[in-house]
Amino acid sequence: MAQPSTDEWRALVQEDIVEPERRIIDPHHHLWSTPSFWGTYELKDLWADTGSGHNVEKTVFIDCHSNYRTDGPEQLRPVGETEYVAGVAQESAADPDRTTIAGIVSHANMELGKGVAEVLDAHEAAGKGRFRGIRHAGPYDTTGTLTNAGRGRPCPYTREDFQEGVRTLGEMGYTYDTWHFFHQNREYLELARAVPGTTMILDHFGTPLGVGAYANKQDEIFEQWKVDMAEIATCPNVTAKLGGLAMPDNGFGWDKNERPPTSDEFVEAQKRYYLHTIECFGPDRCMFESNFPVDKLSISYQVLWNGLKKIVADFSEDEKDAMFYGTAARVYRV
Repeated sequence: MAQPSTDEWRALVQEDIVEPERRIIDPHHHLWSTPSFWGTYELKDLWADTGSGHNVEKTVFIDCHSNYRTDGPEQLRPVGETEYVAGVAQESAADPDRTTIAGIVSHANMELGKGVAEVLDAHEAAGKGRFRGIRHAGPYDTTGTLTNAGRGRPCPYTREDFQEGVRTLGEMGYTYDTWHFFHQNREYLELARAVPGTTMILDHFGTPLGVGAYANKQDEIFEQWKVDMAEIATCPNVTAKLGGLAMPDNGFGWDKNERPPTSDEFVEAQKRYYLHTIECFGPDRCMFESNFPVDKLSISYQVLWNGLKKIVADFSEDEKDAMFYGTAARVYRV
């Protein structure tokens, strides 16, 4: 029997590609050149996924605390990740037949306030024209029952210095990505209202949880999550990423099953999150994401994107193109 979360296991489900010609920008993936909890994931691995049948033209790399500088000023160490990814992106652009890493979202400490400008300038210089923004995530949970328990310190969204840093991002023309847990959505809403001039991207639906202390509470959590997402959507500076719900902590349990889900099973389990978010934000403020290789623990790239296409099968062509390509192209300038 294939071990869950391995290539052999993911290969147990094979499907024809839905709408293989549809153009896609995948605006959320990571790269790890050295082993992490999620393994390694380099350009060859990304290309193996993006080349598996769907028409993924471009991607946006999102910070994952990899390849940081090991010396020099602490606040500038994340620039090492931009330096590394910029080199990989140049390599990707050299092959016209494969997916290009077109944008880079790195990390900087927003608690630097206006002082973050120095770090942003360093990222810009290192990014070889591809640096687009920052992710300073704020996940914090005290239950001790999650696979990924977050940052181990209280959420910083309501701090004045943090908000000043995010405000500075917008003033300099950069975007702000973050992820957190569903019970932090109200703090995120406060941040969004405090920095109306900064384009903010909410990753992974605000991460509804379904394991540990949150097991068997998905319906209850969904009802509160629905209300919070509708309020967040009233902030015109926020765009929603649609994806990242196949992480173990989301509680669907696929990473422990004898085989991964089919796209129909994926749709049945998760469509309510997608459809509610699209209803709240509108297609022009939504973009589909893979969150690979993190979600790869539960599902293959082929099957994931089949599922995403099936969720919006009844939408218009313009609406589909916005969610699969146009919104990401506009927000990340790729």
